[in-house]
Amino acid sequence: MGLLDVIGPVMVGPSSSHTAGACRLALLARNTLLTPPTRATLTLHGSFAKTAKGHGTDRALAAGLLGFFPDDPRIPEALTLAERAGLELEFRSRDLGDVHPNTVQLELENASERVSVLGSSVGGGLVRVVRVNGFEILFSGAYHTLLVGHTDQPGAIATVARILADDGVNIATLHCARRQRGGAAMMSLEIDRRPAQFVLDYLSQLRVVSWLRMLPEVMQTAAPTPAAPSPQEVPHDP
Repeated sequence: MGLLDVIGPVMVGPSSSHTAGACRLALLARNTLLTPPTRATLTLHGSFAKTAKGHGTDRALAAGLLGFFPDDPRIPEALTLAERAGLELEFRSRDLGDVHPNTVQLELENASERVSVLGSSVGGGLVRVVRVNGFEILFSGAYHTLLVGHTDQPGAIATVARILADDGVNIATLHCARRQRGGAAMMSLEIDRRPAQFVLDYLSQLRVVSWLRMLPEVMQTAAPTPAAPSPQEVPHDP
Protein backbone atom coordinates (compact mmCIF):
# COMPACT_ATOMS: atom_id res chain seq x y z
CA MET A 1 0.00 0.00 0.00
CA GLY A 2 1.35 3.41 -0.93
CA LEU A 3 0.96 6.75 0.81
CA LEU A 4 -1.64 7.93 -1.70
CA ASP A 5 -3.76 4.87 -0.87
CA VAL A 6 -4.01 6.28 2.67
CA ILE A 7 -4.34 10.03 2.17
CA GLY A 8 -5.96 9.95 -1.27
CA PRO A 9 -4.82 11.41 -4.59
CA VAL A 10 -3.45 14.88 -5.24
CA MET A 11 -6.43 16.51 -6.87
CA VAL A 12 -8.84 19.39 -7.25
CA GLY A 13 -11.74 18.11 -5.10
CA PRO A 14 -14.03 17.69 -3.42
CA SER A 15 -14.22 13.89 -3.83
CA SER A 16 -11.61 11.34 -4.85
CA SER A 17 -14.32 9.04 -6.17
CA HIS A 18 -16.71 11.56 -7.69
CA THR A 19 -14.12 14.04 -8.93
CA ALA A 20 -10.63 12.53 -9.38
CA GLY A 21 -11.96 9.15 -10.51
CA ALA A 22 -14.47 10.73 -12.89
CA CYS A 23 -11.74 12.88 -14.42
CA ARG A 24 -9.52 9.85 -15.00
CA LEU A 25 -12.31 7.85 -16.62
CA ALA A 26 -12.99 10.68 -19.06
CA LEU A 27 -9.29 11.12 -19.72
CA LEU A 28 -8.98 7.45 -20.66
CA ALA A 29 -12.07 7.66 -22.86
CA ARG A 30 -10.69 10.75 -24.63
CA ASN A 31 -7.57 8.79 -25.56
CA THR A 32 -9.57 6.06 -27.27
CA LEU A 33 -10.17 8.62 -30.03
CA LEU A 34 -7.40 9.70 -32.39
CA THR A 35 -8.47 13.33 -32.10
CA PRO A 36 -10.37 15.09 -29.30
CA PRO A 37 -14.13 14.59 -29.11
CA THR A 38 -16.49 17.27 -30.30
CA ARG A 39 -19.59 15.73 -28.73
CA ALA A 40 -20.03 13.59 -25.63
CA THR A 41 -23.09 11.92 -24.14
CA LEU A 42 -22.40 11.02 -20.52
CA THR A 43 -24.81 8.63 -18.84
CA LEU A 44 -24.42 8.63 -15.06
CA HIS A 45 -25.41 5.65 -12.91
CA GLY A 46 -26.12 5.29 -9.20
CA SER A 47 -24.15 7.56 -6.92
CA PHE A 48 -22.66 9.39 -9.89
CA ALA A 49 -26.17 10.32 -11.01
CA LYS A 50 -27.19 11.53 -7.55
CA THR A 51 -24.13 13.66 -6.83
CA ALA A 52 -23.13 14.83 -10.28
CA LYS A 53 -23.36 18.53 -9.56
CA GLY A 54 -22.80 18.53 -5.81
CA HIS A 55 -19.48 16.68 -5.99
CA GLY A 56 -18.39 18.20 -9.28
CA THR A 57 -18.64 14.96 -11.27
CA ASP A 58 -19.96 16.85 -14.29
CA ARG A 59 -17.01 19.27 -14.22
CA ALA A 60 -14.52 16.46 -13.62
CA LEU A 61 -15.83 14.50 -16.61
CA ALA A 62 -15.66 17.59 -18.80
CA ALA A 63 -12.11 18.21 -17.58
CA GLY A 64 -10.99 14.69 -18.45
CA LEU A 65 -12.48 15.03 -21.91
CA LEU A 66 -10.42 18.20 -22.32
CA GLY A 67 -7.27 16.26 -21.39
CA PHE A 68 -6.91 17.61 -17.83
CA PHE A 69 -5.51 15.49 -15.00
CA PRO A 70 -7.20 15.43 -11.54
CA ASP A 71 -4.83 18.04 -10.09
CA ASP A 72 -5.45 20.57 -12.85
CA PRO A 73 -6.59 23.91 -11.36
CA ARG A 74 -8.86 24.49 -14.36
CA ILE A 75 -11.28 21.72 -13.33
CA PRO A 76 -13.80 24.08 -11.64
CA GLU A 77 -14.13 25.95 -14.96
CA ALA A 78 -14.19 22.84 -17.13
CA LEU A 79 -17.80 23.18 -18.29
CA THR A 80 -17.15 26.71 -19.51
CA LEU A 81 -13.84 25.71 -21.09
CA ALA A 82 -15.52 22.79 -22.85
CA GLU A 83 -18.08 25.11 -24.37
CA ARG A 84 -15.32 27.46 -25.54
CA ALA A 85 -13.48 24.49 -27.04
CA GLY A 86 -16.55 23.48 -29.03
CA LEU A 87 -17.12 20.31 -27.02
CA GLU A 88 -20.86 19.63 -26.81
CA LEU A 89 -21.83 17.83 -23.61
CA GLU A 90 -25.04 16.03 -22.75
CA PHE A 91 -25.54 14.54 -19.28
CA ARG A 92 -28.11 11.82 -18.65
CA SER A 93 -29.05 9.66 -15.67
CA ARG A 94 -29.95 6.00 -16.14
CA ASP A 95 -29.72 2.64 -14.40
CA LEU A 96 -26.86 0.88 -16.20
CA GLY A 97 -27.54 -2.45 -14.55
CA ASP A 98 -25.30 -4.56 -12.35
CA VAL A 99 -22.32 -2.23 -12.21
CA HIS A 100 -20.46 -0.28 -9.52
CA PRO A 101 -22.50 2.65 -8.08
CA ASN A 102 -19.98 5.17 -9.43
CA THR A 103 -20.26 4.26 -13.09
CA VAL A 104 -20.48 6.34 -16.23
CA GLN A 105 -20.99 5.44 -19.86
CA LEU A 106 -19.16 7.84 -22.17
CA GLU A 107 -20.23 7.98 -25.79
CA LEU A 108 -17.80 10.20 -27.64
CA GLU A 109 -17.59 11.29 -31.22
CA ASN A 110 -15.81 13.63 -33.58
CA ALA A 111 -15.88 14.13 -37.32
CA SER A 112 -14.25 10.79 -38.08
CA GLU A 113 -15.08 8.27 -35.39
CA ARG A 114 -17.22 7.26 -32.42
CA VAL A 115 -16.41 5.29 -29.31
CA SER A 116 -18.30 3.99 -26.30
CA VAL A 117 -16.58 3.46 -22.93
CA LEU A 118 -18.04 2.15 -19.67
CA GLY A 119 -16.05 2.68 -16.49
CA SER A 120 -16.33 2.94 -12.73
CA SER A 121 -14.65 5.00 -10.04
CA VAL A 122 -14.00 2.44 -7.32
CA GLY A 123 -12.67 4.61 -4.48
CA GLY A 124 -9.66 6.74 -3.65
CA GLY A 125 -9.42 7.98 -7.22
CA LEU A 126 -8.92 4.47 -8.61
CA VAL A 127 -10.84 3.51 -11.73
CA ARG A 128 -11.78 0.47 -13.77
CA VAL A 129 -12.75 0.56 -17.41
CA VAL A 130 -14.86 -2.52 -18.07
CA ARG A 131 -16.19 -2.07 -21.60
CA VAL A 132 -15.01 -0.45 -24.83
CA ASN A 133 -17.18 -0.46 -27.94
CA GLY A 134 -19.26 -3.27 -26.49
CA PHE A 135 -16.32 -5.55 -25.62
CA GLU A 136 -16.01 -6.65 -21.99
CA ILE A 137 -12.39 -5.90 -21.17
CA LEU A 138 -10.66 -4.49 -18.10
CA PHE A 139 -7.97 -1.93 -17.36
CA SER A 140 -7.19 0.54 -14.60
CA GLY A 141 -5.26 3.46 -16.03
CA ALA A 142 -2.39 2.63 -13.67
CA TYR A 143 -0.29 1.40 -16.62
CA HIS A 144 0.18 2.26 -20.23
CA THR A 145 -2.72 0.47 -21.90
CA LEU A 146 -2.76 -0.96 -25.39
CA LEU A 147 -6.18 -1.64 -26.90
CA VAL A 148 -6.19 -3.89 -29.94
CA GLY A 149 -9.26 -4.63 -32.04
CA HIS A 150 -8.63 -7.77 -34.05
CA THR A 151 -10.09 -10.80 -35.72
CA ASP A 152 -10.65 -13.77 -33.45
CA GLN A 153 -8.29 -16.36 -34.87
CA PRO A 154 -5.57 -18.69 -33.57
CA GLY A 155 -2.33 -16.92 -32.76
CA ALA A 156 -3.67 -13.35 -32.75
CA ILE A 157 -3.00 -12.76 -29.05
CA ALA A 158 0.33 -14.59 -29.16
CA THR A 159 1.45 -12.50 -32.14
CA VAL A 160 0.81 -9.22 -30.33
CA ALA A 161 2.46 -10.51 -27.15
CA ARG A 162 5.52 -11.71 -29.04
CA ILE A 163 6.01 -8.38 -30.83
CA LEU A 164 5.80 -6.53 -27.51
CA ALA A 165 8.27 -8.97 -25.96
CA ASP A 166 10.71 -8.40 -28.83
CA ASP A 167 10.61 -4.71 -27.88
CA GLY A 168 11.32 -5.59 -24.25
CA VAL A 169 7.81 -4.61 -23.12
CA ASN A 170 6.41 -6.57 -20.19
CA ILE A 171 2.67 -7.28 -19.99
CA ALA A 172 1.11 -6.73 -16.57
CA THR A 173 -2.45 -7.77 -17.38
CA LEU A 174 -4.30 -8.99 -20.46
CA HIS A 175 -8.03 -9.30 -21.04
CA CYS A 176 -9.77 -10.25 -24.24
CA ALA A 177 -13.31 -10.65 -25.52
CA ARG A 178 -14.98 -11.57 -28.77
CA ARG A 179 -18.44 -11.15 -30.21
CA GLN A 180 -18.42 -14.58 -31.80
CA ARG A 181 -15.99 -17.29 -32.78
CA GLY A 182 -13.94 -16.04 -35.72
CA GLY A 183 -15.51 -12.58 -35.48
CA ALA A 184 -14.52 -9.21 -34.12
CA ALA A 185 -12.55 -9.24 -30.88
CA MET A 186 -10.63 -6.88 -28.63
CA MET A 187 -7.79 -7.26 -26.17
CA SER A 188 -6.60 -4.83 -23.52
CA LEU A 189 -3.01 -5.07 -22.37
CA GLU A 190 -1.63 -3.14 -19.40
CA ILE A 191 2.10 -2.85 -19.99
CA ASP A 192 5.07 -1.55 -18.02
CA ARG A 193 6.13 1.01 -20.61
CA ARG A 194 5.01 2.48 -23.87
CA PRO A 195 6.33 0.49 -26.87
CA ALA A 196 8.52 2.18 -29.43
CA GLN A 197 6.50 4.02 -32.05
CA PHE A 198 7.74 1.77 -34.85
CA VAL A 199 6.41 -1.20 -32.87
CA LEU A 200 2.97 0.41 -32.62
CA ASP A 201 3.09 1.19 -36.34
CA TYR A 202 4.03 -2.42 -37.10
CA LEU A 203 1.24 -3.78 -34.93
CA SER A 204 -1.30 -1.54 -36.60
CA GLN A 205 -0.35 -2.94 -40.01
CA LEU A 206 -0.92 -6.59 -39.13
CA ARG A 207 -3.69 -8.16 -41.17
CA VAL A 208 -5.35 -9.46 -38.02
CA VAL A 209 -5.47 -5.99 -36.40
CA SER A 210 -8.35 -3.67 -37.26
CA TRP A 211 -8.05 -0.97 -34.58
CA LEU A 212 -5.32 0.04 -32.17
CA ARG A 213 -5.02 2.66 -29.45
CA MET A 214 -2.25 3.47 -26.99
CA LEU A 215 -3.62 4.99 -23.76
CA PRO A 216 -1.41 6.78 -21.23
CA GLU A 217 -1.08 6.17 -17.54
CA VAL A 218 -3.55 8.46 -15.77
CA MET A 219 -2.76 7.82 -12.10
CA GLN A 220 0.01 10.39 -12.00
CA THR A 221 -0.84 13.94 -10.94
CA ALA A 222 0.17 15.75 -14.08
CA ALA A 223 0.23 15.05 -17.76
CA PRO A 224 3.48 13.43 -18.89
CA THR A 225 5.59 15.02 -21.57
CA PRO A 226 4.03 14.03 -24.89
CA ALA A 227 5.96 11.22 -26.49
CA ALA A 228 5.33 9.84 -29.91
CA PRO A 229 2.01 10.61 -31.61
CA SER A 230 -0.93 8.29 -31.17
CA PRO A 231 -0.91 5.22 -33.34
CA GLN A 232 -2.89 5.38 -36.51
CA GLU A 233 -6.21 3.75 -36.98
CA VAL A 234 -5.94 1.32 -39.82
CA PRO A 235 -8.72 -0.02 -42.03
CA HIS A 236 -9.51 -3.67 -41.57
CA ASP A 237 -7.95 -5.77 -44.30
CA PRO A 238 -9.74 -9.09 -44.28
